[in-house]
Amino acid sequence: MECVVQGIIETQHVEALEILLQGLCGVPKQRLRIHELCLKSGPNLGMVASEVRLLCDLEQAEPSWTVKHIGGAMRGAGAEQLSVLVRTTVESKVSRNALRFFYGLGYKLDYELLRVGFAFTFERGARITVAVTSVNKMPKLHATDEAVPVTPGIQLVEVTSPAAADNYTDVVAAISSFCEHLAPLLHLSKPGVPTGVVATAAAAAASLMSNGSGTTL
Repeated sequence: MECVVQGIIETQHVEALEILLQGLCGVPKQRLRIHELCLKSGPNLGMVASEVRLLCDLEQAEPSWTVKHIGGAMRGAGAEQLSVLVRTTVESKVSRNALRFFYGLGYKLDYELLRVGFAFTFERGARITVAVTSVNKMPKLHATDEAVPVTPGIQLVEVTSPAAADNYTDVVAAISSFCEHLAPLLHLSKPGVPTGVVATAAAAAASLMSNGSGTTL
């Protein structure tokens, strides 16, 4: 399983967010350039449609591929009380022939994106990853060099952490605690819940930029 929250931030404040994250996380950032292809199953693969994502890390000298299936979110009164979405997920490394393989199985390309930005992965009560990316679309198939932003001036912030049935409450608590430090710059919530930009972002960003560095906590 994984725990996840998302939010958006104006591109003009991303540098301030990076300064804050550097201070909070105390680890080097990782550059991201992820080519994402979303595939959906055809009618020959069962009555219930399934969806998988093929992710290629273009930042690597030898681009590597991962296949990821995101399952349903945890349901019930207890799950609704959580500020973090808990959902099942399965992922595995695959060869560069994976796209051809899934086409052969009967999957069809639904959409493709290019996510460009950076991420921090660190331990803080759980193994947490914070990714800040510009989400881009391609004008033609697989043309990553021609990608343009889906929402110019806005970037996506996603906080995720792996979890299991016996520890997800601890992971949710760790994510919620960490996200409180980001509140002046952005609001994070479950995927699919609109958040918008935060009114205090400009002032918080100005303060961080004038300080010029974060403090490791």
